[in-house]
Amino acid sequence: MIIENKTPQEKIWMCFRYFLLTFGAFVALLPLVTVLFASFKGNQEYAMTSALAIPKSWSYFGNFAVAFTKGKMALAFRNTLIILFFTLLGSVLSGTMIGYVLSRFTFKGKNFLKYLFLVANLIPGVTMQISCYKIMTVLHLVNSLPGIIILYTGTDIIAIYIFLQYFNSLPMSLDEAAFLDGANYFTIFFRILLPLVKPAITTVCILKGVSTYKEFYMANLYLQTRSKYVTISTCLYAFIDEYGNQYNYICAGIIITLIPILVLFLFSQRYIYNGITQGAIKE
Repeated sequence: MIIENKTPQEKIWMCFRYFLLTFGAFVALLPLVTVLFASFKGNQEYAMTSALAIPKSWSYFGNFAVAFTKGKMALAFRNTLIILFFTLLGSVLSGTMIGYVLSRFTFKGKNFLKYLFLVANLIPGVTMQISCYKIMTVLHLVNSLPGIIILYTGTDIIAIYIFLQYFNSLPMSLDEAAFLDGANYFTIFFRILLPLVKPAITTVCILKGVSTYKEFYMANLYLQTRSKYVTISTCLYAFIDEYGNQYNYICAGIIITLIPILVLFLFSQRYIYNGITQGAIKE
């Protein structure tokens, strides 16, 4: 609709909406802009200028070199990629299998199980950390990559419901035709249905990957040997202990960690939107 054809009230409301959107974008981007400015400032310039002052030179990359080497970010990226790979693999396999069972099979307690997953998701994870830490200690999984992978791979309710809705959208005639051809449940799941839920798998991998990539609390609690098991989130935290108030190094490290996840989001945002939208549709 052309703006000239709108009534005065509609024009005022449109201007108000654009103002809110602009203000929201400004509030969201302001911290990122201050971090970007600080990452290009030397120690003296950072101490003598305000947070919103533009750097004198955009060609100063000394902070990034210090952040990458002194923060052991190469080791942090390696550990984070290992954790991400096995976490996403376990989350996708468990989520698709649970969604497949809840969608294709009828058994007593099926609805109760769905509600139980939802109730478990409503319980704050931090309230269970004492008992969880004791269990991990008894199993000798504290301060190890397999231990943190098991914790991250824990049941993802959002992923289960996304997969469940995708499986519900697939016709049962696919299963019936496969049964007539002599296929069993595993063949139907892995060779017929699983390739059809690739958009859901992509969406879950992106959402789960981002949350795992930036997660700090459990990584800081369970990975205690920082010289060996440092991750992206904990290596940034280590800058505070090592460099004190030299936040220009910290900001440079933040920018380094943002680049991979930003590139990933720009190339896969359409899969996120399409996957969430389709996964939210109920028949």
